[in-house]
Amino acid sequence: MQKLLIGVIALVGTATFAAAGECPADQVIAAAMTGDGHTEGKGVTDVVLAVNELGAHYPELASRDQRVRMLTIEPGGEVPWHSHADRPALIYVVSGEIVEYRSTCATPIVHRIGEVAAEIGHLEHWWRNETAEPVVLIAADLPRAE
Repeated sequence: MQKLLIGVIALVGTATFAAAGECPADQVIAAAMTGDGHTEGKGVTDVVLAVNELGAHYPELASRDQRVRMLTIEPGGEVPWHSHADRPALIYVVSGEIVEYRSTCATPIVHRIGEVAAEIGHLEHWWRNETAEPVVLIAADLPRAE
């Protein structure tokens, strides 16, 4: 676990990432899609690997934490509909392939191993593992401090 965490910190801090699957230009829409029927997660294990309380070192970020999590999504599992209007994140696909259903895209977006998805702004979405194998993601975000 410690080696994984060190690798993730190095990856998030210094690496250049492969571009994640993005919405095709001709499929971009106004935020019209909703999460109807996808507001409850299922088949997802969410493990917090590390949290930094930023306020002590960065007073301007006192309202935020820096967090790294590992999510494992089982076949058929879903990360429920949620918003990133107040919580930017980067999602790295460690293993497997997962499909994102985004409020601003008329077609599903496939994310593959080695890609990073940027979740920022007024994005709302949900994710589903449509494969027969578990998917492992590393999520680095800036949630509100508790």
